[in-house]
Amino acid sequence: MKISAPGNHRDNAQQPRLLLIDDDPDQLRLLVEALRGTHYRLSLAMDGMQGYDRAVSILPDLIVLDVRMPRVDGFALCRRLKANAATASIPVIFLSSASDVEQRLTGLVGGGVDYIVKPYDAQEVVARISIHLALSRKAPQVSSIADAGPTDEDEVLVRAAQRELRFWLSTTPRLSEIADRLGVHERRLARAFQKILGMTLFDYLRLSRMQEAERLLTETSLNMVAISHEVGFSSPGNFSTAFREHAGLSPTIFRLKKAVVDGDA
Repeated sequence: MKISAPGNHRDNAQQPRLLLIDDDPDQLRLLVEALRGTHYRLSLAMDGMQGYDRAVSILPDLIVLDVRMPRVDGFALCRRLKANAATASIPVIFLSSASDVEQRLTGLVGGGVDYIVKPYDAQEVVARISIHLALSRKAPQVSSIADAGPTDEDEVLVRAAQRELRFWLSTTPRLSEIADRLGVHERRLARAFQKILGMTLFDYLRLSRMQEAERLLTETSLNMVAISHEVGFSSPGNFSTAFREHAGLSPTIFRLKKAVVDGDA
């Protein structure tokens, strides 16, 4: 659904487009009313999947997004938007009755630029939208959507999962946990990894851990106990065995050889 807010009737093509996503029609109505009199073009979506499809289709200038929605919640939707090169730069403002600090931080860490708690003041919403649109216009942008990269949905899911897995190097998540954070069934996520990377999600996580271990061995003076914990191993012995399978060298020998090579460079 697309509506034009009354008010300033300048050239329609110059008017910023906002995408408002909320599964509650009454809340959408309140938000539209709050924006009445502005020059924004408004498009509406009633759930997360519809919102994602609409965002990819119309590429709005800014998205206002509820958190608690069925199927794909606001946090999962934001993670997928930020993993899609075509929509990654679109500012996302969360507008939700979920007001605790953990919820707000989840939204901001997941890619949101702001988090407004319901019930809200209409003038505050309009002001924050205006501020973030202005900041977005000043930010560097890709030259074209074609340059931004593919938008294959399996690739988007893999990219989103890769972003999430950076926070899981020291622990081992369940596949269902990662899938839930992206609002997708775990079988779909598993198929996406096989299609795009030719490996399972856990093969990718294992490789990421070994690459992080290489970096820590090369760039830090952390001991083996600390490094093993950083990359999700319960003991230095288990870490050493896994690293030897990955690199063909023990972590200690890898560090020594790297130090010699760097010293000769």
